[in-house]
Amino acid sequence: MTDFDPWLSAGTAADVMAATREGARGVASRQHERLAALLDHARRHTRLHAERLRRQPADAPLVAWPVLDKATLMARFDDSVSDPALSLAAVRDFIADPARIGTSLLGRYAVWESSGTSGSPGLFVQDGAAMAVYDALESLRRAPRPEAAAAAPFNALDPFGLLDAWNRWAAVAGAGDRWAFVGAIDGHFASQATVQRLRRLNPWLAQRMRSFSILQPLPALVHALNDWAPTVLATYPTAAAMLAGEAQRGALRLPLRELLTGGETLGPAVRRHVAGAFGCPVHNSYGASECLTIAADCAHGRLHVNTDWVILEPVDAHGRAVPDGELSHGTLLTNLANRVQPLVRYALGDRVRVQKDPCACGSPLPAIEVLGRHDDSLHLEGRGGARVTLLPLALSTVLEDDAGVFDFQLLQRGLHTLALRLGPGAAADAGAVARCREVLRAFAHEQGVPSLRVLDESAQPPVRGRSGKIQRVVAQRERSFSRA
Repeated sequence: MTDFDPWLSAGTAADVMAATREGARGVASRQHERLAALLDHARRHTRLHAERLRRQPADAPLVAWPVLDKATLMARFDDSVSDPALSLAAVRDFIADPARIGTSLLGRYAVWESSGTSGSPGLFVQDGAAMAVYDALESLRRAPRPEAAAAAPFNALDPFGLLDAWNRWAAVAGAGDRWAFVGAIDGHFASQATVQRLRRLNPWLAQRMRSFSILQPLPALVHALNDWAPTVLATYPTAAAMLAGEAQRGALRLPLRELLTGGETLGPAVRRHVAGAFGCPVHNSYGASECLTIAADCAHGRLHVNTDWVILEPVDAHGRAVPDGELSHGTLLTNLANRVQPLVRYALGDRVRVQKDPCACGSPLPAIEVLGRHDDSLHLEGRGGARVTLLPLALSTVLEDDAGVFDFQLLQRGLHTLALRLGPGAAADAGAVARCREVLRAFAHEQGVPSLRVLDESAQPPVRGRSGKIQRVVAQRERSFSRA
């Protein structure tokens, strides 16, 4: 099997459409059958999973399987894959060559490296069947464009905008959309590898799709984007916020019809900010190097999990299931699509909340809220020496909603001190630092930290990792704390 089989792709797309038409019962039936097949395959064809289940009966339920973390997966990489031709050494040799980005290992496997923002990076191998699933879900379960949604807010025969998906790809093939991906383009990251794979498989698409490095100087990026003039832009939420600032000040002028985000948490304030700056809808998706298409948003902005191909288990700090409506401490992922490197109850790390109420879009797929894993909680000293914890989501919300600043990074400098770095667009706003300092101090005071210092480091831009992503709230190790 290659990394692209047209017959397999057509059959997978047909299955995705059939599951949508059949509703919740069809989705649940497919999940049950695929889980049983995956567990049997993992037990019989990988040494790692065979050892993990040595004492478990053959019909043990999913919750009986032990949790798998990234450190174990990487330490036992050769034992985690079902193809003896694969090895950690071979995969590392493959990703060492940037010219191979978007090509296939051994002629049949996609290889992606994770960003490493939550620790050390991981390496993940996807087979042709998994790639067919990702292709189908990405094409068929994205929210329709506003013009299609306005014409038919919900069509029982086309609940995920399949006709719009066809029109979208037809526009790319003809004289319509020009696509731009802004991100990290020098590594085998899932987004860039996917863009290059699409360009390799579709010469007609290659002429209408380009990648731009987020790590280049901002003026150079703005100039390159203006020159390309894309109608569809895909990037990370933090990068979208930065580019929105450039659009607001008139430096970036793009005829966007749609902006796609993923790879980081997209908050409602950032979504409104970006949509207002570019005058186009913003659509979000949730995926990872471990599984490219976990969820995508509908026309109502809710993320719907592809539960016919993915199982997410929101868990608390002790690994116990979290009820719907409650925010989890972490999430376990079971990828039902990929057999070459089975991921069963893999500790993904993200915090999620399963929505209790049904979505107005009518989707049979459950909706979730995702809070990323890449920001730190800050532990400061409060009144009387008490330890006060400030959550990264709260800090981000305060800066976005109350200060109107979206491109930022907060770094802890001590028990009473934070350093604020602003992106170029925000730094150009003369009052931005003062507003940020005011709202941060007020919020900290309410939480029990009466004397917070906020240092202005806006002369230094936020630091992006090798993957192009930003950790927006960064804690300091306790042993290096000063009393500042």
